[in-house]
Amino acid sequence: VGCDRSKNLVDICGEKNFQAFVCDALSVPIRSGSCDACISIAVIHHFSTAERRLATIRELARLLRPGGTALIYVWAMEQEYKNQKSKYLKEKNGSKDKEEEIDIGMAQRPLSDQMPDSSSQDSACSDQLLNDLKDEGCDAKPVADSRLPVHTNRSSFHSQDLLVPWHLKGGTKKKGESVDTVSFPAGSKESQELSPVFHRYYHVFCEGELEAACRSLDCVRVQKSYYDQGNWCVVLEKL
Repeated sequence: VGCDRSKNLVDICGEKNFQAFVCDALSVPIRSGSCDACISIAVIHHFSTAERRLATIRELARLLRPGGTALIYVWAMEQEYKNQKSKYLKEKNGSKDKEEEIDIGMAQRPLSDQMPDSSSQDSACSDQLLNDLKDEGCDAKPVADSRLPVHTNRSSFHSQDLLVPWHLKGGTKKKGESVDTVSFPAGSKESQELSPVFHRYYHVFCEGELEAACRSLDCVRVQKSYYDQGNWCVVLEKL
């Protein structure tokens, strides 16, 4: 069973006979302890405060039965790790890849995500989490004001909180699809044509940040924490 904030994406799942529904990751309408496993791919990095990101992980844990596991992927600040560039950076020139190379596996259709309030900042990060991150060598700092930098596509990150430009253009409707627009990352071949530009909010995670957030919850145990092609990943077990 899948869920997404975007009704258009959920409608596409329905057309393909998959079970999916619209919901908010902070409040999933599923009974506590009813899932053997949960997967959260490229979701949590769109929440604009440390409290909301932690609440999303807590909600994921709530759904799991004791002994159940969850896999979480978030975009990494470190796009070059152990002297290896991520796929995202390597495909800077002439890339034809869509968001699935940025947000692992996320089918991109009309952008229905709402932008965070202009006043949203990451300064709400708890003292405990900040201390954990400093221990891990992460140079996380509160945002000084609400003006966020706009990321240059297929380049390294210079800020943890930023806006990623996306171009929206008209697309050809495929058989069985009810959607007539498709989005492409800025800088891709398809985006060269004139099209509206949207900016999506991201908080890219530095090394140890996701794991520290997970370890702050007493209801789960971190089974595994690793880096995968420009993403920080954690496997949790419900206690």
